[in-house]
Amino acid sequence: MPTTSKADLYRRLPSVDELLRSPELAAIVSSEGQASVTDAARVVLIRLRAEIAAARLDAAAVDLALSGIAYAVERQVRQALTYSLRPVINATGVILHTNLGRAPLAASALEHVRHASEGYSNLEFDVETGDRGKRDAHVDRLFRKLLNEGVAGEGPRARLEISTIVVNNNAAAVLLALNTLAEDAEVIVSRGELVEIGGSFRIPDVMSKSNATLREVGTTNRTRMMDYERAINEKTRLLLRVHRSNFQIIGFTEQPQIEELAALARARNIPLMEDLGSGALFDLRAIGVSGEPGVLDSLQAGADVVSYSGDKLLGGPQAGILSGGGDLIARMRANSLFRALRVDKLTYAALEATLLAYVKHDHDAIPALRMMHLSKDEIGRRTEAVAAKVQSSLLTVEIIDGQSVIGGGAAPAAVLPTRLLAVIREGLSADEISARLRASEPPVIARVEEDRVLLDLRTVFPEQDENVIAALRAL
Repeated sequence: MPTTSKADLYRRLPSVDELLRSPELAAIVSSEGQASVTDAARVVLIRLRAEIAAARLDAAAVDLALSGIAYAVERQVRQALTYSLRPVINATGVILHTNLGRAPLAASALEHVRHASEGYSNLEFDVETGDRGKRDAHVDRLFRKLLNEGVAGEGPRARLEISTIVVNNNAAAVLLALNTLAEDAEVIVSRGELVEIGGSFRIPDVMSKSNATLREVGTTNRTRMMDYERAINEKTRLLLRVHRSNFQIIGFTEQPQIEELAALARARNIPLMEDLGSGALFDLRAIGVSGEPGVLDSLQAGADVVSYSGDKLLGGPQAGILSGGGDLIARMRANSLFRALRVDKLTYAALEATLLAYVKHDHDAIPALRMMHLSKDEIGRRTEAVAAKVQSSLLTVEIIDGQSVIGGGAAPAAVLPTRLLAVIREGLSADEISARLRASEPPVIARVEEDRVLLDLRTVFPEQDENVIAALRAL
């Protein structure tokens, strides 16, 4: 039988116009528009031409493809018009997983976002006076309640009136603070605190954009009080302490206590700022994590300004938060950069609802905090229930001890005891199992260790357990 040439195969393919006129595509053209269907038809035809060019299709295969080409175009339209950003199930055990969106929002935050954004709101309007208002007032009142009551009567900042402003992330908060307090002047910081954060962004690079000059003191592993004292000169405008939230230096190390730096700052009449990175509004010691200072810890110890994130240990939306002395915060609010870095009504709504949960001491309403408080036994019971429903002749599911981590650059050495599902499927490697779980709907994101797929239900919402069971059964 003669072989059909590539030129003949190309001629069998319809034109885009022919496809659009076909009765099979009339409904999708009507519902999704001619432009979207035209783009999809081009993509499908280009794909077929590429297959022919690579000699992967013969005449019979082309005929088969043409018999289903209308379906292929419709599928391409649906795929092109589907959201790229979509929910996934986090079974990694990393609570604040940066690649998976960090802290999930509380139900009250989601409802407040919807309620505040479906129509108009008083974002910058004072309903009582009818005058223009300030958008940060919606959360500053709650931060004042949480922080001023916590600082009152304790430490060197007992009489400090705490104010708070919000920008789009913590790097922006550091940028705004340094530009406001030390533009064209010097900021003293330890060499051991010049860290690199996610996405290869380095704290020194962020700082340099503020037009402040970094004056590095000490060494990578040891910085003493005398290093700070000797570095202070007529150009010094700020002492900066950066919490090493995503790594630890152990061994032959030395670092002044923040109380010591605060005393030096007061003696020299220079503000002290601490970049906490994560920044908790609850006591991490309650879940067995020590050495991770909270916002109140820093303020009580004497920091004049503290910067931290909204979507890490706080458990809210992405934001950079600056809390500190009212006069310093007022200067930052007046900086034109503040407008460039400000957040929108959606962020304020989510943050306000999250803070209200703190005010009510309803920490379980905040998903990230609830996950941190889960005991090994609680997770174990859920793990056993899932395992009992998916065991088969091909699929082996073992329950083992393991560890969850907080993530998000917080408490790098802290681990939370947990129970894990260790999954092995006959005929499939761990990477293949992981890929199939990611292909489920919704995608299940697990971790692979020692050629086993591990699922940690600490970071899986209980109502998602059935989705995990379905994904494992589909293996």
